[in-house]
This record gives sequence, C-alpha cells and structure tokens, in this order.
Amino acid sequence: MTVAQTKKKIAPARILLHIVLTIGALLMVFPFLWTISSSLKDMTQIFAVPPVWIPDPIVWSNYVDSFTAMPFGRAYWNSFYITAIVVVAQLFTGSMAAYAFAKLRFRGSGVLFILFLATMMIPKQVTMIPLYLIMDKINWLDTHLALIVPGALFNAFAVFLLRQFIRGIPKELEEAAVMDGANPFRIYWSVILPLIRPALAAVGIFIFMGTYNNFIDALIYLSTPENFTVPLLLNNFKGLYVTNWAYMMAGATISVIPVIIVYMFAQRHIIEGVTLTGIKG
Repeated sequence: MTVAQTKKKIAPARILLHIVLTIGALLMVFPFLWTISSSLKDMTQIFAVPPVWIPDPIVWSNYVDSFTAMPFGRAYWNSFYITAIVVVAQLFTGSMAAYAFAKLRFRGSGVLFILFLATMMIPKQVTMIPLYLIMDKINWLDTHLALIVPGALFNAFAVFLLRQFIRGIPKELEEAAVMDGANPFRIYWSVILPLIRPALAAVGIFIFMGTYNNFIDALIYLSTPENFTVPLLLNNFKGLYVTNWAYMMAGATISVIPVIIVYMFAQRHIIEGVTLTGIKG
C-alpha cells in the first residue's frame, strides 16, 4: 500500500474524529454560552418558549446592577487571596511530600503512600461534621482560616501527580548534588523544584480552579457577607420566593473570567505537565 493510499484510508477516520470532537466541544460550551446570553436578558426573556438566544433588547445594565447589588469587590478579594495562599501552600507541602515518597527511602514508605492515596476514596461528606466541630472548638467559624488551613496542608492528588513526575528525574543529578555537599532539602529546593515546573504549573491550575470554585466549604463555615467568596455570594441572588436569574447569570459570567484567563495562559503547562507525568510514571 502506497503512502497516498494510506492517507486516503486514514482521511475519513480523521474527518469523523474531528466532527465528533467538534460536537463534543459545542456541547461543553453550550451552558456557558447560555449563561452569557441569559446575563444580557430581562427576566421575561430568560424562560421564554421557544428560547431566545440573542437578547432583544440587550440589557447591559445587568452587569453593573449585579456588581453593585452585592459586595462583589470584597468577595473577589476574598476568593483571590484565599486561593493564592492555598495554591502556594499546597504546591510547597505537596512537592515536599512527593519528593520524600519518590526519592527518600525509609521504612514503611510504600505502605504509608498507599494509605495516603486511600484518603482520596473518603467522601467529603464523611469529614464535614468532624471538621466543623474542630473549627468550632478553635473559634475559626466565620473566618477564612477555616478555608485556608485544611486546604493548604493536604492534597493527596497533588502529591501523587508530583511524585510520578519526580520519579522520572535521573538519580545521577541527586548524586552529583550530594557530592557537592547538598543535604536533602537543598537537593529538593535547588535540583528537584526547577525540574518539575511543568507539573507544578498543572497541579497549581487544578488547585486554583478547585479552591476558587469551592462553594460547599464556604457555605458551611462562613456566615458574614463581608467574608463571603464569589461562589457563595452568587448564591445570595437566589431568594426564598423569587430568584433574580439575570443578575445571577451576569455575576456568574464575571466570576469565571479569572479562571478563563488563568487557563488560557497556563494551558500549555497543563498539557505538558500531565503528559510528561504520564510518560515518566
């Protein structure tokens, strides 16, 4: 079979694959497009039958009104600084634990790592009440510490992903560092961290999105509007009898902008980090 014949044989399969992927992409982006469309409608158009995709008239004031109706500026600041602290802390603690499991040999390390991963199978609902009681005992309810500290100290998924990446680093680099007199922390800081930047970027984005969109923990621990994060503040547009869907959709559209910006700048690192982790694991 010639090269030309092979290309002709493969071409229909590639076309079909692209069609399927395009349909899948449209299905994924459909809710976001509907959110944007609804954010520019008045209340009478949102639930119109048949659905109205292009608002008439376009109500740009929904964005201004939604931003001023609730303390969104404060909520944005709360979400940003909580997320930043959790991301930095999880990358630091997670990468240190990953280095220990990947490169340091100590008794019981394999069993301990399996137990560590087993925590990923524990449903969040199981730990909600114990964590709430702990936060109550140490007077952290309605404070951001209840969101920062538990999230910053432990992330089994981050440790697993970084460990798989670190295992692929040649041991000769560590041996050279040891010959230069480096201790384990020095090796971790000067040798390991610079080499795992793609994996750190990928894990950092996952942590960022998970923390920024964390609604359930904020709902459990926070009660003062000044302490609310963006997802929790959006829920306030839902009243007991009436929900202002136009304001909620406008606020939701604004809230996803930081996530989109971060992902656009870091998508190359996400793909590279996850791909190389899979290869080196």
